[in-house]
Amino acid sequence: MIGQALIRELRLQGYASVIDQQPDLTNADDVDKFFGDARPEYVFMAAGKSGGIAANQKYPADLMLNNLVVQSNVTVAAHRHAATKMLFLASSCSYPRAAPQPMRVESLFSGPLEPTNEAYAVAKLSGITLCQAFRRQYGDRFIVGIPANAFGPGDDFDAEDSHVVAALILKMHEAKTSEQPAVHVWGTGNARREFIFVDDLANACVFVMNEYEGEEPINLGGQEDVSIGQLAVTIKEVVDYRGELSFDTTRPDGMPLKGLDSSPLRALGWQPRTSLRDGLTATYEWFLNNKDERKPALELAHVR
Repeated sequence: MIGQALIRELRLQGYASVIDQQPDLTNADDVDKFFGDARPEYVFMAAGKSGGIAANQKYPADLMLNNLVVQSNVTVAAHRHAATKMLFLASSCSYPRAAPQPMRVESLFSGPLEPTNEAYAVAKLSGITLCQAFRRQYGDRFIVGIPANAFGPGDDFDAEDSHVVAALILKMHEAKTSEQPAVHVWGTGNARREFIFVDDLANACVFVMNEYEGEEPINLGGQEDVSIGQLAVTIKEVVDYRGELSFDTTRPDGMPLKGLDSSPLRALGWQPRTSLRDGLTATYEWFLNNKDERKPALELAHVR
């Protein structure tokens, strides 16, 4: 999803040499050969498997290993083949569960992580540290962005394993078409999240690639956080689902609040362009046009 949005944004801004194919990122030899042949100057590392709470509970080893391998292979190749600059996208899951809100980069590594996504978060923290280590030892221009919860066209729509926006859109669309009286939402609905439309995130990524050089990560957000209950009601309206919403309190909420302090990004001059409702509307329209082609949210080779 993020990669597709980055390609759209780069072409929209007039970048002519956009490399939109990639090797098997879990294979170090393939990655090294790709970098040697393509010689990319600016690298956006948005790869690595991810998923919602259910996926993190079911596949913690798979998610952690995939991200560790992918980010290590790409970072090493970017260094070896002298890429001009690289942006690594970490995750807001990298922050401690009890981090002061809104979350500032000073809180990274300062406390225990949210248990429901700890393995994935540790992998992302390793990626942050790896980029900083290459900067310190070799002087590589590797920077780190921490996005808010991204959603939009190209998302993985799966009722169980996907992230919350895609999962709720799918659930409510299917409930609408089958005239189901209610949709069950995981958790209490009280947990709060900050969301960013993926095209806004892509624009922010290109912006910081051009404007940011710091060793410390920079948060990529800018919208107000909303509760999962509020999100569900808005998606219900966008989908035009007329049934009821019920909240399954036997299911975990995850972190109680994840909002980002994006004031350093704002100070550089970047602002989001898309409201939550407009982004949800665009996402649902994309889903309607592509629902027959959607694939499972996770296609992981399980470690035996």
